[in-house]
Amino acid sequence: MLAGVDHVQLAAPPGSEDRLRAYYAQVLGMTEIPKPPVLAARGGCWFAAGPVQLHLGVEDDFRPARKAHPGLRVTGIEAYARRLRERGAGVVWDDHLPGHRRFYSEDPVGNRLEFLEPTVG
Repeated sequence: MLAGVDHVQLAAPPGSEDRLRAYYAQVLGMTEIPKPPVLAARGGCWFAAGPVQLHLGVEDDFRPARKAHPGLRVTGIEAYARRLRERGAGVVWDDHLPGHRRFYSEDPVGNRLEFLEPTVG
């Protein structure tokens, strides 16, 4: 039986780790977590915020995920969107999901990210 989602992995091009660290740590406010040495040798980086983990793995033939995306729950979505804009990230609001406020952004290599907050308990 499934018990939960352990992590979501997104792809990234070789050599993009510094840009990913700047975005996921400084813009989104996540913490980089160490990769096991055997996996660290492959490149990429992992991040966490509470129970949420995003893994960025290097892919030689990289193409950004423009439709597929993780949906990340946030609290205080207006303030969080402001945080992203103040740090240079794009924010595109979408009001088409009933019961939620949400917006989309892209990481520095073009992967789509959705941020949402329920508006009803």
